[in-house]
Amino acid sequence: MTIPTYPFPDPVVIDATVFTELPAALRRPGVSSYWAEKNRRGQPVDSFIEGPSFDREGNLYFVDIPFGRVFRADPAGEVTQVAEYEGQPNGLKIHADGRIFLADYQNGIMLLDPATGDVTTALGDADTEGFKGCNDLHFGRDGALYFTDQGQTGLQDPSGRVWRWRPESGELSCLIDKVPSPNGLVLDLAEHVLFLAVTRANAVWRLPMAASGRVNKAGLFIQFSGGRAGPDGLALTDQGGVVVCQTGMGLVWIHNALGQPIAVVRSPRGLGTTNCAFGGPEGRTLFITESDSGSILKAELPATLGVSGAPMFAHA
Repeated sequence: MTIPTYPFPDPVVIDATVFTELPAALRRPGVSSYWAEKNRRGQPVDSFIEGPSFDREGNLYFVDIPFGRVFRADPAGEVTQVAEYEGQPNGLKIHADGRIFLADYQNGIMLLDPATGDVTTALGDADTEGFKGCNDLHFGRDGALYFTDQGQTGLQDPSGRVWRWRPESGELSCLIDKVPSPNGLVLDLAEHVLFLAVTRANAVWRLPMAASGRVNKAGLFIQFSGGRAGPDGLALTDQGGVVVCQTGMGLVWIHNALGQPIAVVRSPRGLGTTNCAFGGPEGRTLFITESDSGSILKAELPATLGVSGAPMFAHA
């Protein structure tokens, strides 16, 4: 009997290196936090970094959930604290006009002034109804903000939501409200489809959006297995492929537009590969938050792979 070959080549294996890490002076070992009490059964953590995003000057911003902090790493990797406030920031994205938005589990969608460190509420609720717990966010080219409302949802409670908010007009729409743990999200190149990491289902969903703006025919795009968690942060390649951080496995998968894995990045530190962002002069360097060790990893995608990050700051 002839054994059929796998329908696509094995993915290229890329070993990441450490770009920078949270310095000892900015860690808080032994300091209790409400987040750690509830999410780590009281086990202390000195940080839990997430939400990497680059500004136009090449600085990498990222957040620290347990202690309500925002950091900035310059192109050389030097880390400074930008803000600290009463909240649990999980996601961070930078608008084309330079405004920095945070998805905050505790407070909703927040706005950060990087010059002063002030954090104010941009969207605290949905017409007085509180959010379950905002997780990640993504801007469309028209400036619309898409964000996930994860809370404590999962297979036991598949009621997580994805929202679209137009800050200029104030229009707020719930695109889907039956998701077991919605997390990272990214639009496709045409902005007709929203890819959504569904952590507790260990999957990435594909959400086609009609011209009316409604989500129709939501489907399963990629199914993962194993690990202690599942897909977390997402990014998009210039070829329309989806990059998936598989936290709990210490891996980041680069797929083509059909969802076939063409490369996989391995962490040299912990298994907490939570989120990523493309950077570097050619957009072929993937920067990854490794939350277990408080490190920022980087992985150079080989030119032979033929992909780089989709362009940012294209919206009006």
